[in-house]
Amino acid sequence: MRTTTIDGDRSASRGLARLLTEVLAPGVLVTALPLMAAARVSDTARDLLLWGGTALLFCAVIPVGVIIHGVRRGRLTDRHIGDRTQRARPLLTGLVSVAVGMALLAALHAPAELFAVIVVIFVVGAAVTAVNHWWKLSVHAAVIAASTTVLVLLFGPALHAAWLLVAAVAWSRVRLRDHTWPQVVAGAMAGVPLAAGTFLALT
Repeated sequence: MRTTTIDGDRSASRGLARLLTEVLAPGVLVTALPLMAAARVSDTARDLLLWGGTALLFCAVIPVGVIIHGVRRGRLTDRHIGDRTQRARPLLTGLVSVAVGMALLAALHAPAELFAVIVVIFVVGAAVTAVNHWWKLSVHAAVIAASTTVLVLLFGPALHAAWLLVAAVAWSRVRLRDHTWPQVVAGAMAGVPLAAGTFLALT
């Protein structure tokens, strides 16, 4: 009976870890963050569609689409690219897409806050791409830490509550054995200063 209870607890914790990993995945966050920023700075529905749509397409739809296509073709093991050796190509493709989005938003005279959010996505993405060439730093941890930093700067101190989600995601990645604690801590510690420095410098 005790063994059954322990096994059930382990199964439940693993299920929660999987849920957190999926719901707060980098692809989800880089979809939500530009849209939230666009909604904040847009005065009209036209602005929201123009700026938000551009950011969404180049920061989320294309990069995530490349990963999904790679999984379906068998070139990638899973949507989270658990195999470090497979990460370079999709991450670099994503960076190119974000760079195009940055250029278009600049041409469209998007507000500084929205443009800064897109640059943050690019800078954090470039950093984790570089590190993952040698070491499997947690992209999940880096992106959610960077996202939380930007949300606090955009919407104020109330969003500090989101740091609980950063801790939860870090736990989930370790619980699923996709990362070690040093890898998730390093990801979070990279995401925060990169996001804060970039966003503040551009706004």
